[in-house]
Amino acid sequence: MGNTEKLQKIIAAAGVCSRRKAEELISEGRVAVNGITAAIGDKAGDLDEITIDGRPLPKKSENVYFMLNKPKGYVTTAADEKGRKNVTELINEPERVYPVGRLDMYSEGLLIMTNDGELTYKLTHPRHELYKEYLVGMMGDKSKDAVRLMENVREIDGYKIAKPIVRKVSETDYGFVLSVKIREGRNRQIRKMCESCGYKVIFLKRVAVGSLKLGELKAGQYRALTQAEVDMLMKEAGNGEK
Repeated sequence: MGNTEKLQKIIAAAGVCSRRKAEELISEGRVAVNGITAAIGDKAGDLDEITIDGRPLPKKSENVYFMLNKPKGYVTTAADEKGRKNVTELINEPERVYPVGRLDMYSEGLLIMTNDGELTYKLTHPRHELYKEYLVGMMGDKSKDAVRLMENVREIDGYKIAKPIVRKVSETDYGFVLSVKIREGRNRQIRKMCESCGYKVIFLKRVAVGSLKLGELKAGQYRALTQAEVDMLMKEAGNGEK
């Protein structure tokens, strides 16, 4: 019978979608193995025929990894009903790649783009998310201790959040520039943290994911990750779910 693996891992490895999305497809009854509708927990081997919505699973393509400096004005969703510009439009490569995690439309900075569903799963799984560092320009009362205020934010939208790592980078005419490191990726988390402290966000830029740094890459540009950088991300993300 040979080696078998869980279906969601096989689908993710083929570059179709993330493992989490693959689990949704299986739960919705859209995946079949040898003509039989699959269920969560099912496995398959090299000789099995896997289909999604009746179409054969594509052959596994070579995994590729890019770092994009996302500019403002682009969304990171897979599909946008409003027809807004998508970060996938900025990657001019033969392989179709997807963003790892999200940056909101008005934020900029480091975004990993890949067709490796396994790495995407590991980097975004709640148990293994890495620290992400942001530079945030905040307008507001300069007499307040903005670092302490941000460190003390413990709840967003009714959800408990881990203590962020915050340091002041500089003071500006309008307020501060802070470095903020967080592990969660809740919707507009840093913006909401700033708002809860009485500050308005002027700009928000992601500059690091784990040990991977944005560096001097210009807005709208991208580059391939080195093998050493990919290996580093794999190591830092851990082994994920089996």
